[in-house]
Amino acid sequence: MSVQRRRKFDPDFKRNAVLLSEDPNRSAAQVAENLGISKELLYRWRKEYRSREGLAFPGHGREALTPQEQQIRDLENKLKDVEMERDILKKAMVIFGKTSK
Repeated sequence: MSVQRRRKFDPDFKRNAVLLSEDPNRSAAQVAENLGISKELLYRWRKEYRSREGLAFPGHGREALTPQEQQIRDLENKLKDVEMERDILKKAMVIFGKTSK
């Protein structure tokens, strides 16, 4: 039994494949066959490229974020940390309030 290994494609390859498939003189199926990939994979890359444009295919499983999305993510993390600190201080106030009596 042979185990198929998952192939990895770099972002430039994906971008070029999408651009080739958008050429009106070529069909997506022809481009996929010439590149040795399935047409379903090419269609998925086209969909991602259209939805994320310049942020498509960041590589290594990382999600590419716009500056606004990154700022929102940073603020959410900071809020989470502040809420945790607040909860710790509340618990400390209860503990020290009991022992001082």
